[in-house]
Amino acid sequence: MAKELFIPKLGQTVEEVRLVRYLVEDGAKVDQGQEVLEVETDKAVFAVESPAKGFIHFGPYKEDTTVAVLTVVATVGKVDEKFAPEGVPAEAAAAPVEEAKPAEVAAAANLQASVSNPTKVFASPRAKKLAAEEHVDLSKVTPTGGGGVRVAERDVISYLASAPKSTPIAERMAAEAGIDLRTLTGSGAGGTITKEDVQQAVEKKGSQKPEVRGQTEQETKTPVTPATPAMPVTPGQEVTQRIPLKGIKGIVAERMAASAHTVARVTMFMDVDATEFVALRERLKAKVSEAWGFAPGYNDLLIRVVSTALRKYPYMNARITSDAIEFLGPIHVGMAVDTDRGLTVPVVRNADQKNLHQIGSELRELVDRARKGRSLPSDFGGTFTITSLGPMDVDGFTPIINIPEAAILGVGRIADKPVIYKGQIAARKMMTLSLAFDHRVTDGAPAAKFLKTIKELIEEPFLLLAE
Repeated sequence: MAKELFIPKLGQTVEEVRLVRYLVEDGAKVDQGQEVLEVETDKAVFAVESPAKGFIHFGPYKEDTTVAVLTVVATVGKVDEKFAPEGVPAEAAAAPVEEAKPAEVAAAANLQASVSNPTKVFASPRAKKLAAEEHVDLSKVTPTGGGGVRVAERDVISYLASAPKSTPIAERMAAEAGIDLRTLTGSGAGGTITKEDVQQAVEKKGSQKPEVRGQTEQETKTPVTPATPAMPVTPGQEVTQRIPLKGIKGIVAERMAASAHTVARVTMFMDVDATEFVALRERLKAKVSEAWGFAPGYNDLLIRVVSTALRKYPYMNARITSDAIEFLGPIHVGMAVDTDRGLTVPVVRNADQKNLHQIGSELRELVDRARKGRSLPSDFGGTFTITSLGPMDVDGFTPIINIPEAAILGVGRIADKPVIYKGQIAARKMMTLSLAFDHRVTDGAPAAKFLKTIKELIEEPFLLLAE
């Protein structure tokens, strides 16, 4: 009996993947454990292995298409067998790939379901859960999953991020009156929707004419949204390159926008004298590089410093949900890495329980896999992120919080600067730290204490021995 090859679960939050490419030809002989196709999540590209030895027969899924996890995409069996997952008739599975269009089939099924049940909305479990927590009507969310017919969690996040600015009173009044704030134009500062705007909408709603006979309730309530016109090409603005927002680039763009719109971000800066920090690193390089097989780097030391500070101030190792702030036990520190495929954040897990050698070894493996596009699902899922632009000679910047984390630390370059040191002007190696934190999770003073502790550990790194 043929073995089914399905898209594996590649993390708790992954609902669908992009089928990047097939690594073998349809009908080829494969061994168990051989890599036969590649898929891309929001984190990295993963290889999928054959579940058995035999001849592989691929299903009707073309490269560069989106496929839900646990979908059977191939079977491995005898040379004369066809793609026939369990429960699917062989003659149906044997249809040519060119004739099989999953997105069209799904769209047709969705249309049929909509005719028989106008309120039916196809959505993933995570999308339904988030929608319930945030009181979102899924019928108002534009789906992008399953060929554009299934609401994914990212669609709900985008919907929430697109909410207009409004006062708390206006938001409460709109919720009580069943009015979508997206249909209103704000008259307040910067387009903010005020209680007066909602009141006008309520009065207008109450004075609307009764439903016209022959029209359905859906037809009377749903406004027709005009299509967005294409931007005209003006002289001097011709497009020279177009990069589709999909895969990692698309997810990063989506999450950055969601973070900017949903997080109450505050950024504080602090100058740090890193002279002793630099000296420590130089001494470590001279002493342990040969034994360790690599030279300890600033990122290794920073992860050690930050994990120590997180252990002292657990309120920074937290996240926010729809109804609670959750302090997290394990300290998993992510380090932002720039790759050819986009920004990714591999994680050193339980960083506070590891010595510098362990942190350095693990970080190098994580970065190497990320840049090769071979990251594992377990490489991600941090509780706090560090991002450094020091190698690019950037002094300071305002990083975007990697939601649902509570904060992110931005690290600038280390540069010689004249400062007052022990009452004298002296050249010291200075750096700028920028801590962006979610004000909904922590207040300014507690966040400042956390940042000040990081400053102290960098300026006097021997204090790490006292922790």
